[in-house]
Amino acid sequence: MSSNEEHNYAVNITWKEGRIGTMNSPELNDEIEVATPPEFPGGVEGIWSPEHLFTASVSSCFLTSFTAVAEYSKFEFEDLKIDSSGKMSRDENGKFVMSEVTIKATLTISDGEKEKKAYRLLEKAEEICLITRSIKAEVKLIPVVEVEVPA
Repeated sequence: MSSNEEHNYAVNITWKEGRIGTMNSPELNDEIEVATPPEFPGGVEGIWSPEHLFTASVSSCFLTSFTAVAEYSKFEFEDLKIDSSGKMSRDENGKFVMSEVTIKATLTISDGEKEKKAYRLLEKAEEICLITRSIKAEVKLIPVVEVEVPA
């Protein structure tokens, strides 16, 4: 991608009722409900919130960054599981912000001799993630590499 390229991503949201809306994109097939999280007045349980989507954006960017880095490095792996959590807290002005996202990435490989490379690639993925580079929240990576020798 050259430095002067631009890409646009359309998202449309329609108010449904109360604190709930539906979100879709003309480029995608699925529609999802979004709502105020239950921690706030009028919040709704069981529906994706902006805070969930923020956290999902960081962790899904990590996934796609890692798979690209692994592909370019011709690095084979068996599995990748990502557990992430986003923390909302008040900033120095007393305003709520998404202050931190923790990504626990568990990578399973079959060759124990490639463990160091696996950690390097996980760290590289976190460094190149464009969402991480675009936000103020701190992103903490907890890389875990498990070696499972095929039976």
